[in-house]
Amino acid sequence: MGRHAPYLVDEMSPKVTAEARLPGDPDKATLLDQIIRVDQAGEYGAKRIYEGQLAVLKDTDAAPVLKAMLAQEEEHLKTFTAIMAKRGVRPTALAPVWHVAGFALGAATALLGKEAAMACTVAVEDVIGEHYAHQAAQLSDDEAELRETIGTFRDDELHHRDESLRHGAESAPAYPVLTGAIKAGTRLAIWLSKRI
Repeated sequence: MGRHAPYLVDEMSPKVTAEARLPGDPDKATLLDQIIRVDQAGEYGAKRIYEGQLAVLKDTDAAPVLKAMLAQEEEHLKTFTAIMAKRGVRPTALAPVWHVAGFALGAATALLGKEAAMACTVAVEDVIGEHYAHQAAQLSDDEAELRETIGTFRDDELHHRDESLRHGAESAPAYPVLTGAIKAGTRLAIWLSKRI
């Protein structure tokens, strides 16, 4: 590879180095701030989704799995909030929006039934799994601890997705349409939370 080409973690994931950055790409400090800000916001949004689902489904057979997922999201949020404070990263200005939108998404999908709530989790966690993998690939060895945290949390999120599939997500009404819309909304939330 030439001096200005990115070196690779694997075949598909370029590192963001000074030589590899394109005009408009963030520098390392900005990239780290964005990663921490969006991940803390995402874990907060996930917590609110599960709280919304449990507000509707608390007395159903879905409650135990939703409570277990919520407990993990609360731990993820606690971790990213601590990292944010330690590194002096500002939170997203959109936190009040995610507070309402996350709960509303959780409650609305739960009102459609347990399967729709599980389909919501599949959609969100699928996007978050991709997002975390991309982030981990951008981090070099001097951020090994953050990369490991992101990798561990990614495994948890993919476990949530798989649990939701086992609990009937694909039986939700209009599953492809529902999950497609939620995935698009999740990607937009990620894009906004990195920047605002």
